[in-house]
Amino acid sequence: MKNQKLIFAVTNDLTYDRRMYRICSTLAEAGADVTLIGRVLHTSKPFAPELFKGVRIKCWFHSGLRFYAEYNIRLFFWLLTHDYTIACACDLDTALPVRFASWIKRKKTVYDAHEYFTEVPEITARPVIKSIWSGIANLTIGGFDLRYTVGSCLAKLMGEKYQVPFDVIRNIPSEQQTSRATNPVASIKILLYQGAINEGRGLEAIINSISMLPGWEFWLAGEGDLTEQLKLQAAQDQVADRVRFLGWVHPNDLPDLMSQATLGINLREIGSLNDYNSLPNKFFDFIHAGLPSINMKYPEYEAINQQYECSYLINAVSINEICDAVQLLDKDINLMNLLKANCIGAAKEFTWKNESTRLKTLYETL
Repeated sequence: MKNQKLIFAVTNDLTYDRRMYRICSTLAEAGADVTLIGRVLHTSKPFAPELFKGVRIKCWFHSGLRFYAEYNIRLFFWLLTHDYTIACACDLDTALPVRFASWIKRKKTVYDAHEYFTEVPEITARPVIKSIWSGIANLTIGGFDLRYTVGSCLAKLMGEKYQVPFDVIRNIPSEQQTSRATNPVASIKILLYQGAINEGRGLEAIINSISMLPGWEFWLAGEGDLTEQLKLQAAQDQVADRVRFLGWVHPNDLPDLMSQATLGINLREIGSLNDYNSLPNKFFDFIHAGLPSINMKYPEYEAINQQYECSYLINAVSINEICDAVQLLDKDINLMNLLKANCIGAAKEFTWKNESTRLKTLYETL
C-alpha cells in the first residue's frame, strides 16, 4: 500500500464514524496515505486521528436534497483539485462525485456500501426520492473497480441487483475498543440501544414496553430524526425518568457504557429489505462487550446464532415480544450466563484482525 493516496468520502460528521475510523487506520498502518472527507456542523467536535488525515467540508444546507446536491458539488471540485490514487465512496450519497471526478482523472474507485441505500425505510416510503437514488445507483455502482458491504446477505442482494460482485467487510470493533461487560451492583437494570435514532429501529415500541418492565431503564446512545419525538413519547407514557437520551457517545466511551448495561437491544422493523438483511456494528459491539442482546430473527443474526448462541432473537417488533424477551432473560440466570459465555467465544472468531486482513487484500488488488 506504500505510495498509494486513498480518499474516503462520507456525508456525516467524522467524529462518530467508527467503521471509517477502523478502515482508514488499517490502510494507513499498511503504508497508505489516507484522507477521510466528511462535513462540519456547528456541533462538530475536534477530529484529529493519529494515522490519517481528516477533511471537513462546510455546507450552507444541512438536510434534504439541497444538502446532498451542495455537498456532492463541493466534494466533486475537492476531488478534482487534489491528488489521489484511489477514491472510495462510502454509500450512495457520495457515489456521483467520486465516480465522475475519478473518471475525469482516470483514477481507481471503490464503493463501500454501509447499507442497501435505496432500500432503507427513510427512502422506500418516498417514491420520488427513491427513484432519484435508484437512478444514481444504476448510473454509478457498476463502474466502481471494487465494491464491498457489511454482510453476505446484502452482498448477494446488491450483487444480483446491479450485476456486479460485492465483497464483505463486516462491522467488527477493533481490539482496543473491546471490553467485557460486568454486572453492576445496582437496583436499576439497563436496556441499551446505541446508534442512529431514526425510523425503523423499533424504538417507539421499546419505550412503550418500559412501563411494563419495572426496575428497568432504557438508555439511548445516539441522535437522529426521532430524538425529540421519542422524548415527547416518553413523557406522555410517564416513563421519562426511566428513558435516558445520552446523545452521541464518543466511540472510546462506548465500552464503559456497555459495561453498565444489563442487556443490549437492536431491533429492525419488518418491511425494509435493507434492515431484514443488515448486520450492523452494534451487534458485534455487544458480542465483544460480553453483553447479551435482543435482536431480530433475521438471516444474518440467525446464521451467527447457529454458531454461537450469543443473543436472543424475536420474531417481530411488538410490545409483547420485547417484554417477554426482557422478562425471560431477567429471570433465567442460566440462559443469561450461557449467552455471556458464548459472546466470549464469538468474539474470538469475529475480529477486526480477520476483517482488516481481507480489507488490505482487496485494496492491494487495485
